[in-house]
Amino acid sequence: MSFCFHAPMRGSVICRVAAHRLIRALVWSVLALGAFAHAADAPLSLSEAQRIAVERSRQLAAQDASVTASREMAVAAGQLPDPMLKFGIDNLPVDTADRFSVTRDFMTMRRIGIMQELTREEKLQLRARRFEREAEKSIAEKTAAVAAIQRDTALAWLDRYYAEAMAAVIAEQAKQVNLEIVAAEGAYRAGRGNQADVFAAHSALAGLEDRASEFNRRIRTAKTSLARWVGDGADAPLAGKPAIESIRLDTGALDAELARSPQIALLSKQEEIASTEVKLAQANKKSDWSVEVAYQQRGPDFSNMVSVGVSIPLQWDQKNRQDRELASKLAMAEQAKKQREEALRAQIGEVRAMVTEWENGRERLARYERELIPLARERTQAALAAYVGGKASLTDLLLARRNEIDVRMQAVQLQMDTARMWAQLNFLFPEGSGTTHTSLPSTTTPTKESK
Repeated sequence: MSFCFHAPMRGSVICRVAAHRLIRALVWSVLALGAFAHAADAPLSLSEAQRIAVERSRQLAAQDASVTASREMAVAAGQLPDPMLKFGIDNLPVDTADRFSVTRDFMTMRRIGIMQELTREEKLQLRARRFEREAEKSIAEKTAAVAAIQRDTALAWLDRYYAEAMAAVIAEQAKQVNLEIVAAEGAYRAGRGNQADVFAAHSALAGLEDRASEFNRRIRTAKTSLARWVGDGADAPLAGKPAIESIRLDTGALDAELARSPQIALLSKQEEIASTEVKLAQANKKSDWSVEVAYQQRGPDFSNMVSVGVSIPLQWDQKNRQDRELASKLAMAEQAKKQREEALRAQIGEVRAMVTEWENGRERLARYERELIPLARERTQAALAAYVGGKASLTDLLLARRNEIDVRMQAVQLQMDTARMWAQLNFLFPEGSGTTHTSLPSTTTPTKESK
């Protein structure tokens, strides 16, 4: 079939137009085949992507190793110090006929003994508790890491989902413009239209194809980001979007909710560690004794001996040593407390702002679905009817269609922004963490996916 007409001043234009249409048809066919091939894969839901991301994370395995290390150290820290084996020679002569003899002088003794530091039980328990708190801190870090992985995976998944939704809007509109190109060319060949309409339609299609190229780039970028979390499964088709109309936070008790969030819980564990170190510094103001038992062997003409001794550290300068250490630990404990309080205040403020933005996004989405998108669609239909009836130009129809595209794209972009805000709010706590969050009832009409 040939679309080349040799009318004056327009034959070459129509040939190029037909060639472009053929190339576009081939491109859309390839894209359709690619979509069909992907349809054979199992769809990747958001929850499945998060599960895969958590399983693949090496950071969580590192946190498990940190927990094990701290718990092992807690056992070791609760034990008495190793005893010390001591041996030597006492009262060895260095002159006269008995010089360097270990048997002739009655005072010379070969000594072997053992010394044990008797650390107070309170100190041993505090040292062990210090490492137990470190283990609890590592567990809190793991919980925070799980929440971060789930949140970042959700953001990557949503970026790809809405990039593909925007590309679908562009593809649908490109299909309609292709039909309008056919109509414009038919009208031009029949003498009822003008060449400007043909160029305008092709220009509109070229603009759509340029936007489609941009969103295809976004899709590829989003797949790359998603592959960071789920690996090879990032190319699988996506399942339906999650319900973003409710979150797991109880906004009526936000202060209490966020006080248990992983980030604040981590700072609370740091505060507990600092508090334990304060108690340990207080315990260090009482010195530990050491006990030594030694056996001394003398020459064959003399009796062997046994010695028993006790060593007591003299804390003669407590105000510049032990008291200073205690003051330092108290200051560090106060620092940890203030940092936790400030972090909680900051998080409460940020979360309240995000909740406000999320609720506003839902309200605007309802308005788009209820008013703006239907009005834009009706305007396009009215322009199409007027164009078919000869009461409007193709330019009017293209302007109406461009307005509909912009409105629908704005709606999808707003859905994406609202969904990203939902992900940041919903995964402040890890999914399945056993927290008692209350779902926030929807205050607006649930939005439907723009097609």
